[in-house]
Parts: sequence; structure tokens; C-alpha cells
Amino acid sequence: MIYYKTAEEIELLRHSNMLVARTHGEIAKVIGPGVSTRRLDEIAEEYIKDNGGIPGFLGYQGYPNTLCISVNSTVVHGIPSDYLMKEGDIVSVDCGVLMNNYYGDSAYTYKIGVVKPEIERLLEITKEALYKGIEKAIEGNRLGDISYAVQHHCESNGYSVVREMVGHGVGRKLHEKPEVPNYGKRGSGIVLKKGLVLAIEPMINMGKKDIFQTNDGWTIKTKDGKPSAHFEHTIAIDGNKADILSSFDFVEEVLKNK
Repeated sequence: MIYYKTAEEIELLRHSNMLVARTHGEIAKVIGPGVSTRRLDEIAEEYIKDNGGIPGFLGYQGYPNTLCISVNSTVVHGIPSDYLMKEGDIVSVDCGVLMNNYYGDSAYTYKIGVVKPEIERLLEITKEALYKGIEKAIEGNRLGDISYAVQHHCESNGYSVVREMVGHGVGRKLHEKPEVPNYGKRGSGIVLKKGLVLAIEPMINMGKKDIFQTNDGWTIKTKDGKPSAHFEHTIAIDGNKADILSSFDFVEEVLKNK
């Protein structure tokens, strides 16, 4: 069952997603060499609660933390720990919020200090692919048009697309139908209609697409140990241009001035 949202529901979803965006802004202020990933988690949990939200991931299907923090070859669902981030790392931070019964969900991959040029390019292409997908998220297009746009941009630049982990609908539940793969055929899948809210989230590997889950039951890593990048926005289908409900503005304003 696919749930299409009313204008009022989309505004509630926007509030949740903007709290996610502001939480990323708080993370951006402190992320850096010598900081533990657990510290980022503590900051996010406190900020979300202080601003009227509930951490969307904490306790979700038994997940133990507020953030998913994935370092270097970890693709997604990394559990915050005492690991101290170091110069040259890349760190994907995925954050979810529940507020007014609706979820927000957005991810951003951060550079820790100066990273190698080839890793910088991986991040650039992954983020570009997110926006290429969003460009196709318009009324009358099909789901496969989003998927193809992401896949084509990444693969044509020499990267591989994770198959098993996908984007999803967002609403009163964190994960709703439909799934949004980052690979697919143009013109395939459901027709996109006004009121559909989707989390589009390219997970792109520098090496091969193969992944595995570690013994903690959550952490997903690349099999070849090469880096992976992850960017995510929650968007609403609306006429001839997607309505992006989340934002990277808070993060990028902080990072620009660090």
C-alpha cells in the first residue's frame, strides 16, 4: 500500500526533516579529528529531544543509537562507538527524527580534514547523483527514472551502486512503500504522483558493489574494503519539480566557515 500525503501532512514532514537538517548542522560544528563517533550521537540525541523531536532510529527494530555513523568502507548502519575520527576519513551520518507523528530522514557524508582527491571525487559524484535522481522525481515520471539517473551518473564515472540497500517512502512510518533502488531502467516502476514522499539515498562504492553485514547485525561494509559514500534527502513529488523537505544548508554553512 502506497500512502499519498496531503499538503498538511507534507508540512508536518517538512518540520521533521528540518529538525534533521538542523541536527546535521550541530554535528557539523563538532565533527573532526580526535572526536569519537559516540560523541556525535550524544549531541544529536540531546539536540533532537531539546527541540521537541524523538530520535527516529533509536530503538527502531532494536537499533541501539540515535545516528547511524559509517566510516570509510562502512556503507550504512554503522553503530556509534569510541572510534576517534582521524584526518582523511570520510564519515556518513544518517539521522532520523519523529515529530508530530511524522518522520524525517537525511544523510550526509563528511570529510574529516583533508581527504585524498579520489575520495573527494567519490563524494562529489555521489552527491551529484542524489540531485540527478531528484531532478527526475516529478509528477508523471516513473520510479525507474530516478533509479536510472542515479545509477547512470555513478557508473559512468567509474563507481558502483550498492544493490541491497535502497531508498524508501517516508511518512508516519520511517520506511514505507515504495522502495527506491539506486539502479534501474527508465520508464519502469510506478508512476510518480503528487503527494508521494520518498527518501532518495545513493550508496555508492569506490570499488565493487559487493557488501556484507558484520556480526553486530547492523553494520554494512564493502567486501573489498574500499570507501563508500552516502547522501540522502527526503522529497515530495509536486508538479514539475520535487519539493526537497530536508536540507544540507545548515551543514554546508557550518563547514564553509570552519
